[in-house]
Amino acid sequence: MSDEKQPMLYINRELSWLKFNQRVLGQAMDPAIPQMERMKFISIFNSNLDEFFMIRVGTLTDTALLEPETRDNKSGMSPQEQLDAIFEETRHLMKEKDTAVQVLSDSLRHKGIEHLKMDHLTEEQETFLSDYFNREILPILSPQIIDKHHPFPFLKNKETYICTRLKTKRDFVKLAIIPVSTGFDRILYLPFDKNKFVLLEELVFNYCQRIFDRYEIEEKTIFRVTRNADINLDEAMYDHDMDYRSVMEELVKRRRKLMPVRIEFQNGAGQAIVDRLTGQLELTGDRVFYSTTPLDMSYGFALASHFQRMGEKDLFYPVLTPQNSAMIQPGKSIIKQIEEKDILLAYPFESMRPFIELLEEAAADPSVISIKMTLYRVARESQIVAALMKAAENGKEVHVVVELRARFDEENNIIWSKRLEEAGVNVVYGLGQYKVHSKLLVITRKQDGCISFITQVGTGNYNESTAKQYTDLALMTANRDFGEDGLRIFNGILTDEPTDHTDYLLAAPVTMKPKLLSYIDQEISYANQGEPAEISVKINSLTDKDIIDKLIEASMAGVKIRMVIRGICCLRAGVPGYTDNIQIISIVGRFLEHSRIYVFGPEERRVMYISSADFMTRNTERRVEVAAPIYDEKIRQRLMALFELEFKDNVKAQRLLENGEYEPVKNDRPPTDSQIDLYKFAYGKAEAVKKEKIPPKPEAAVHTAHAPKAIPASSAQTPAPPSREKPAPKPAAPKQPSKKKNEPAQTGFFQKIVGFFFNKK
Repeated sequence: MSDEKQPMLYINRELSWLKFNQRVLGQAMDPAIPQMERMKFISIFNSNLDEFFMIRVGTLTDTALLEPETRDNKSGMSPQEQLDAIFEETRHLMKEKDTAVQVLSDSLRHKGIEHLKMDHLTEEQETFLSDYFNREILPILSPQIIDKHHPFPFLKNKETYICTRLKTKRDFVKLAIIPVSTGFDRILYLPFDKNKFVLLEELVFNYCQRIFDRYEIEEKTIFRVTRNADINLDEAMYDHDMDYRSVMEELVKRRRKLMPVRIEFQNGAGQAIVDRLTGQLELTGDRVFYSTTPLDMSYGFALASHFQRMGEKDLFYPVLTPQNSAMIQPGKSIIKQIEEKDILLAYPFESMRPFIELLEEAAADPSVISIKMTLYRVARESQIVAALMKAAENGKEVHVVVELRARFDEENNIIWSKRLEEAGVNVVYGLGQYKVHSKLLVITRKQDGCISFITQVGTGNYNESTAKQYTDLALMTANRDFGEDGLRIFNGILTDEPTDHTDYLLAAPVTMKPKLLSYIDQEISYANQGEPAEISVKINSLTDKDIIDKLIEASMAGVKIRMVIRGICCLRAGVPGYTDNIQIISIVGRFLEHSRIYVFGPEERRVMYISSADFMTRNTERRVEVAAPIYDEKIRQRLMALFELEFKDNVKAQRLLENGEYEPVKNDRPPTDSQIDLYKFAYGKAEAVKKEKIPPKPEAAVHTAHAPKAIPASSAQTPAPPSREKPAPKPAAPKQPSKKKNEPAQTGFFQKIVGFFFNKK
């Protein structure tokens, strides 16, 4: 079948991402969600869009200038065609955002919470705000006239400004710009009514005539600029004779001054102002956007925090607390428990505390001789990093890979890398051109001349904060083969050469993608022989064309494919004759779907992995990623039950249609919010463990869109605990690891690795 005869089976990556952000904004329009939670979704939507313009639009802008003839390998669009489509879709989204803000403002007003309009103030409100501006704001503003003696100022990325056209007594017209970034909070609450507020830029906009008392203001507008943030590390490394961390520090500074890619105006702007600003910033008219609501919606989180402190509980989701895992026995050594069985933690439903305890225990355990770990994004106050530093101070050999290229976390990671080094940790910054995105930990112990390992592979960052907001998985195992593979991966990072051989773990950029394609080929082979063949995948994004084309081939062969893809999806599902065996849903809900699970084959020969990698070319070819096979039958059943539950979701799930649009999953079944049901199950399991009773059966679950304040054990939902009588199926591949947990160090490759890491201890 030639490419010319193929129907449109692909979706442009950038346009698919905008569809995802539209689904985020859709949460802000859902009346079933409490008002302040809807405000947060608007803030997230706006922040997402800012980052999209800074990175993706910034990159496309550069490409359009330098390589205008290049084409997207899926949609065939040129860089400029993609930019044109992005700008058109963004204008639609901005209108939807304005509507969402207005609808939410009306809803909050009914609750007595009001964002005041400066032209509809009472006399008391006007008097207070006027006095406050004169007393607190006016003295610290720094307006600047633009003329021959006052050059055009540098406009900071995403900062809010007010631009005015001023007329002198001699009819000369001048432009003036007022920065609105001051040392004050952006939200000003009225002291006599804490439920009413204005924003700082609105206050300055309303009273800015007082700044220019010798001029007449002809027109004025609120605006902000978005700048390109796509820094080029390769160029910096070539241009500078300095170490890697210093280069990153320099690049972070440089990013603040990159070229603008967008300008936004609130409530319109005169053409004279627009022309002057766009001309000065070298922006074309298609990069000008208008909004009737605040340009920077980040105040939504501050607003929510304010009313949370005031005790307005009905404006928020009921509090849900990560529960103790039923797989963990409190008070018993975590290491010993992992040696007895594999343990899986599921965030945010279960607490991250057992993993932190593992690191703390390893830091103090005399038998632990080495800890190796990758860090991509960590919390500001990280207990995980503190445990690693404690281990180094206790004389352990600690190797930590800190990825300084974790976008927008560069500064935080630079700070942590310095603190780790000061504590005696051996810190490396990645693997040449490959970002280290894997979530991998290997703890090595030596007892009575025997080497053993505790290995952890996760789907999400080692970050205590996001573990309460993102759905992620963490496997902890004592399987020796996993530890040896983990050492191979770390050895590749430390010697600046990605590993090209692993026996059990899959490791990008070399061994993962070929193995994934071979698993899909295996299902195609079974389907061609008339045997049952199926694939289930849960990822954040699908953009890798090789994998997409292989999935299309599998669908055409009759392989049944189900995919949960939260964000970007460049594959059209349901195209007759091509992808009609593929079902794709996206779940956007209270928590950020983040876990990655790959499943190949029906139950009798099922192969299952969890991973840090999405099916994106950057993950499969340009990053260090790790996927771990799941062998424990209880964990396998638990993960398959997760898939079944998410495909039953008819509250937050949306189905991808043949035309590339999404529609909510609606049916006559009881309402099922998979995220909330998983929390119910976690509460039910934790309560059952406390009472030493068998957890309730899933059919007793009560499906609701939002969990009650206290989730009783009786409302626990699937996944159900597995039957102990049922024997574990034997997966066809990969081969099972050895059951030996402790044995003398082997010769050959393993001995070399041990010598490399432990100085032949």
